[in-house]
Amino acid sequence: MRELSLHVVGADHPNRGGGNRRFEILLCAPGEPVTLVPEPRNPVDPNAVMVVSARGVQIGYLTADRAAWIAGMLRSGREVAGVFQQATPLGAAIRVAFDGAVPVLPKPVVEDRDPEPDFWPDEIPPDD
Repeated sequence: MRELSLHVVGADHPNRGGGNRRFEILLCAPGEPVTLVPEPRNPVDPNAVMVVSARGVQIGYLTADRAAWIAGMLRSGREVAGVFQQATPLGAAIRVAFDGAVPVLPKPVVEDRDPEPDFWPDEIPPDD
């Protein structure tokens, strides 16, 4: 496996030094670099991996199910490069690549649907 997308969660929590994670996520552009920072002294999860934007502002954490794996790679010196992929309802998605590879964003999925799915015209009453 050379690259994959990962979820970033915790966007609704405030940053320690101030700054709003959701606002920072809105400033991130697809393809912009992100930094993965292991937090072995995190009181909630010693495998926590913080995700930091190109402007040096935390946007959240990797999900716990992936954090232990990525933290282990980073501790062992394995290179993990990341870029911002997109904002999501829970926070964001990032794309990561391993061992010197450069992450490539997947093509966006365009859903073919009615531009106004909640619009229902009123029934026209019959003429009597």
